[in-house]
Amino acid sequence: ELFGSVEPLLPTLLEDGVSVWVLGRGPYPPGVVALQELLDAASDQLEPEDVWEPRDMNETCLYIFTSGTTGLPKAARVSHLKSVMCLNFYELVGASRGDVVYLALPLYHMAGALLGVVGCLGIGERGRDPPAGSTCVLREKFSASQFWDDCRAEGVTVFQYIGELCRYLVNQPQRPGERQHGLRLAVGSGLRPDVWKSFQQRFGPIRIVETYGMSEGNVTLFNYTG
Repeated sequence: ELFGSVEPLLPTLLEDGVSVWVLGRGPYPPGVVALQELLDAASDQLEPEDVWEPRDMNETCLYIFTSGTTGLPKAARVSHLKSVMCLNFYELVGASRGDVVYLALPLYHMAGALLGVVGCLGIGERGRDPPAGSTCVLREKFSASQFWDDCRAEGVTVFQYIGELCRYLVNQPQRPGERQHGLRLAVGSGLRPDVWKSFQQRFGPIRIVETYGMSEGNVTLFNYTG
């Protein structure tokens, strides 16, 4: 649905050597790679490991577009090593295989894609290899009014937030059943101290683990003590 915005720029992009990939059925003009046709034609069998295994774990795995808080949005390089390290995120904050993780963050940011989805893939039982993974509940758009109903309906036990989401919940009108849920852990970034206190007072003794990291950085901090 976004191709119409790109199409007028197509000659310039191709002239500059930029590949244009589109997911969705065409037809598309020459020079555009239609991914759906390739996916339909692809084999279900995995290629040999030496084809897809990175030669160097420090090579670029993907680019994450930052939100632009320190300037215009820009693509940050993420290595294979950093991507793999995200598998351990939820275990570091105390989640386990039986948890159900609620995720309503954009999947084009590191928090949603790598810490959220990839983190769920990496959850396992201690001492077991490979990890078994955990249940991830994806919501297309966060809804403060529907959040607790979603938690009850899906059996949610872990919530990944950015600070504003918790503020939206605290600012909602009070309603019956706000403390009748299975949520035990909230993990994320940017939660203000006053909202932190109000969140726990209103919704129950939910453990909060605040983290801080950057797409472009190589250090992450965890507030384990609360």
